[in-house]
Amino acid sequence: MNPDESKKAAFSIPSIISVVAAVFSFKMGAFFGLVLAGVAIVFGLIGILLSLSPHKRGGVFSFMGIVGGAIGVVAAIIKAIIWIFGL
Repeated sequence: MNPDESKKAAFSIPSIISVVAAVFSFKMGAFFGLVLAGVAIVFGLIGILLSLSPHKRGGVFSFMGIVGGAIGVVAAIIKAIIWIFGL
């Protein structure tokens, strides 16, 4: 029995960071929300690349992080517009 065959695929750390950053980007203000959305997108892309390996999981989580990061960018821009114009 090959030891690699019995090893289960594990989630990659970047995919988890991507989802967590995307979630917290909605809870922050405009600047930090934009920063966290960028982190979610970058780590989501890294997570997707890592998930191509048969020993890593997290492709769907990484994709969700990228989508959440993109929505977070839009939310941060809207928050900045509201803050600038005092609406």
